[in-house]
Amino acid sequence: MTDTYNTTSSVMVAADLINEMIPPLKGNDSVRKALNWMDAFRITQLPIVENNIYKGIITEDMLYEINNPDAIIDVIEPLYEDVFVGEDQHFYDVMRLATDHNLRIIAVVDLNNMFVGAITVRDTLAAFARTFANQSRGAIIVMSMNYRDYSLSHISRLIEENNTKILSSYVDTDPYDTSLIKLTLKLDKTELTPILATLERFEYRVIAKFQENPDVDVQKERLDMFFRYFDI
Repeated sequence: MTDTYNTTSSVMVAADLINEMIPPLKGNDSVRKALNWMDAFRITQLPIVENNIYKGIITEDMLYEINNPDAIIDVIEPLYEDVFVGEDQHFYDVMRLATDHNLRIIAVVDLNNMFVGAITVRDTLAAFARTFANQSRGAIIVMSMNYRDYSLSHISRLIEENNTKILSSYVDTDPYDTSLIKLTLKLDKTELTPILATLERFEYRVIAKFQENPDVDVQKERLDMFFRYFDI
């Protein structure tokens, strides 16, 4: 079993996640225009593009530091010129870059390194959460462990001993301690008591669990859960 997120539909790549509503800025655009766009689209970062070439990201804080709404964007040195994804890259790559650089927007380029659009982290998480929601019924658990202790084959064996299968898995580095990882598992059963007891017996730490409740909107619950989990 590999540490990838499996779906029955086509794999989500960067091109599928582009938000067509997010406009790129140009060097001769004004600070006022950039701030108005950020306010309209409820984002704090925008890409800068010149002649279809991606130049980097500017943030709301950078614009306010100029203290002149009539100044043009060219007076600002953009950040993250080398941070972007190709159209065919997996959405995990989008999340990795966003997490590594604390970004809320990621630029997408084509094979010729020409800008084709931007992805917001929130859109990516929404797509991720919807994929979870479209899977079979089952619980979700989040585990925390030292990277050196991570063995998906061992964890899978313990879970399968309880007549439960792992439908998908996701590994993410703990942002507060790089020696730790967070492992998110989607299971095919909703009853977690015996599984949690087994994992505890082998000294695995479960930091969160989500069991389906037929009286709530499951898709909304999962979407909200993922936004909270990634602090978006």
